[in-house]
Amino acid sequence: MDNNVKIYFRKGTGSLEQEKNKNLIDKVWSFFASVKFAIIIFAFIALTSIIGTILEQQGDPAKNIRILTKLFGESLAPHLYTISEKLGFMDMYRSWWFISLLVIFAINIVICSIDRLPRIWRLFKEPMHQLTEDKLRKLSIHREIALKGKPEKIKSAVADALKHAGLSSTEIKTENGFQFVSQKGNYSRLGVYITHFSILIILLGAIIGYRFGFKGHLNLPEGSVSNVAFKSNDIRLPLGFDIRCDNFDTEFYGRSDMPKDYRSWLTIIKDGEEILTKSISVNDPLTYEGITFYQANYGFIPERVRMGLFIMRVVSRDGKASDLRLRLGDTFEIPGTNISGKLVDFSPALRIDNLTTYTNQMNNPAVLVEFSEQGKTAYSGWLLRRYPETWQLPDGSRVEFIDLWGVEFTGLQVRKDPGVWIVYLGCITISIGLFIAFFMSHRKLWVSVIEDKHNARVVVGATANKNRSAFERKIDRMISVIQKDQEGKQ
Repeated sequence: MDNNVKIYFRKGTGSLEQEKNKNLIDKVWSFFASVKFAIIIFAFIALTSIIGTILEQQGDPAKNIRILTKLFGESLAPHLYTISEKLGFMDMYRSWWFISLLVIFAINIVICSIDRLPRIWRLFKEPMHQLTEDKLRKLSIHREIALKGKPEKIKSAVADALKHAGLSSTEIKTENGFQFVSQKGNYSRLGVYITHFSILIILLGAIIGYRFGFKGHLNLPEGSVSNVAFKSNDIRLPLGFDIRCDNFDTEFYGRSDMPKDYRSWLTIIKDGEEILTKSISVNDPLTYEGITFYQANYGFIPERVRMGLFIMRVVSRDGKASDLRLRLGDTFEIPGTNISGKLVDFSPALRIDNLTTYTNQMNNPAVLVEFSEQGKTAYSGWLLRRYPETWQLPDGSRVEFIDLWGVEFTGLQVRKDPGVWIVYLGCITISIGLFIAFFMSHRKLWVSVIEDKHNARVVVGATANKNRSAFERKIDRMISVIQKDQEGKQ
C-alpha cells in the first residue's frame, strides 16, 4: 500500500510540474500574442523615432546641441546631449536597443498571426452549408416574399437574379424546395495578415538598410573628384568609383537672395572611363551602383578665387562677340578698339547701392574691371553677374560677366540603402492588405425557395462584415428582379 501511495504521489508531482511548465509557456505565448503588448512596443518605436527625427543622426555634435538648446535651454542642452549620446540617440537606428525593439515587434506580429490565423483559415476554407428556415430568419439580414407557382418554376428566376447581381451560387436540393448559397470576398478576412506580413517585410528592409547601408556627406568643389564620402566623424566611406563635380549653379527669385533652385552637374568615373553624367537638384538625385547622391547644400570657397575661372563674353560695338576664360589679374582686349580690361577684384555678394560685400556666399557675384586705353587708365567699374545693365561700357561695347567657375562646392548627401526595394515591396503589400481589410467585405447569402400550399416562399438570409447597407440594397434589388420576373410570367 505504501509503495502504491509513493508511486501515486510521484506521478502526481510530475503532472503538476508539466502543468506548471505548460502554463508558463502559455503565459509567455499569450504575452507576445497580446494586442496591448503590440501597442506598447509600437508606441516605444514611434516615440524614439520622433526623438531620432529631431536629433540629426550621426550629425555634428554642435548642431545637435543647438537643437537641444532651442528646445530645453542653454543650461540643460549639454547634459541632455551627453545622456542622449550614451543612450545611442545620435545613431539611434543602428543601436542595439532600437533593432531589438524592431525584432520584438516582429516576434509579436508573428505570434499574433500564428495564434489567430488557424481559426480564420478554417473560416476561409469552410464551404457554405445549407441553413434551415429558422436559422435564416435569425441572420442579420433577412427578407421574405411569397410568390405564385411551384419552386421548380421560380428556381430559374432566382438563379438569374443572383447572376445579375454578380453573385455566383451553388444550388442545394432540400426536402420542400431548393436553396441557393453564395459567398463573396471570403479572402477579405486575410487582409489583416497580409498587412502583418508586409510590416515584417518593411522591418526586414529597414534592418538590412541600417546594417549594410550608410549615410554620409560630400562637399565637392567644382572640378574636383572624390572616391569617398564622409560620416560626421570624418570616417571615410569608399564609393567604389569616382565622382566629379563639373559645374554648380544657383538660380534666385528675381533679384532677391532667396534661392529658387540650385543644381549640380556630376560625372561618374569608373576605371578611368566616364560612365554617367547628370545634373541633379533637390528633388532629382543621381543613383549609381546602389549609391544615391542628393543635392543638400552648397557654399563658396574664398581661397579658390585666385584659381577660379571668370567666364566672360566681350561684345564689340559692331556686334562681334568672343568668349573668354580669365583668372583674377588677367587682361583682355575689346575687339575693334584700343581698350583693354583687367580683372582686379572680386566680391561674392556686392551691395549695389554702396558697393560693399554683405555676405560670404555667391549671392550677387561681381568683378571689378579696370579699363585702359593705350596704356593709360580710362575708367573702372563693377560688373555684376545678376545686373546686366552694369555690363555696358561708355563706348557702346559690352563685357558680360557670365560665371565664376571653380570657387563653389556642391554639398551632397550620400546614401546607400540596399533594403530600400524591400521596403518599397512592403509598402505596396501593406497598401493591398489595408485595402482588403478596410474596404473588402465578406458577404454570405442564402436564398431558399420553399413550397407552401402549391405556391412558393422565397426566404433570404445574409451576413456582411462590412458595408452591410450596400449589401442590403443589392438584395432588395435582387428580390425586386425576382418579383418582376414572376409577374411577367403570369
